[in-house]
Formats: sequence, structure tokens, C-alpha cells
Amino acid sequence: MYNKILVALDNSSTDKAMFQHIAELAKVHAAELLLVHVADGWAARNYNRFQLADSEEMKEDRAYLEKEAADLRAQGLKVQTHLALGDPATEILKASTGEKCDLIAMTTHGHRFFKDLLYGSTITQVRHRARMPVLLVNVAK
Repeated sequence: MYNKILVALDNSSTDKAMFQHIAELAKVHAAELLLVHVADGWAARNYNRFQLADSEEMKEDRAYLEKEAADLRAQGLKVQTHLALGDPATEILKASTGEKCDLIAMTTHGHRFFKDLLYGSTITQVRHRARMPVLLVNVAK
């Protein structure tokens, strides 16, 4: 059913909660994982426009993706990584279609009202614009 699963990461402790779910799903379906993080700082959003060098944020994000990929590969999973630059929702959707993913997996944080307005916009945009299933793993405490 699933051949390639895009796993949207936010480089925070919430990612760990998703890995247990997504690793099992990938094993059951023999699916490849595409770990995606979107750097959205000023340098990332203007990287191509001003032909900038990698910011510290971008370097740390690449290292984070590679570390998490190595951990998943150690479990016998096939994993690719992609550091996108810019608007998170747009870049997640672009990567999911460009890489022919069958599923997008993301974490929710259990925000309420004002925090949803600030932090929930990526999930809202992705789930409304995606042309494939979206798995949301709630990591609210």
C-alpha cells in the first residue's frame, strides 16, 4: 500500500514519538522513508535569491537529518533525507509530489486556539492541500 513515506521533521523532541510509529509502518509495507526538514530562517528563505552560504541552522539541520536516518537504517530501513528551504507547508507538499510519496507523516503538538493559530498552520495547509493520505501522530503531553 505504501512504497515511500515522507516523514516531516521539526528537529525537536516530538520527532522521537513519531519514529516508533513510522518505523513499524515502514517495516510492514517494506516502504522507503524520506525524512524531510524545512529550514525556514532568514538565510534559508533567501538562500537562492542572494546566493548565500549555509547558515548554522542549515548545517545543524542536515546533521540532524543524517543522524536520524542512520538510526533508522540501523533498524534495517531504507531512508533518504532532504533539507528543504522556505515555507514548511509548501516545501513538504513539493517534496511529497516530487518524490512520489504515498503518505505524509507529521506530528501534532496538541495546541489550543492561539497556539494553533501560530503553530498549527503547517499541518492545516498540508492536510488540506495534500493529494495523498496524511498521518498525524499526536505527541501532546
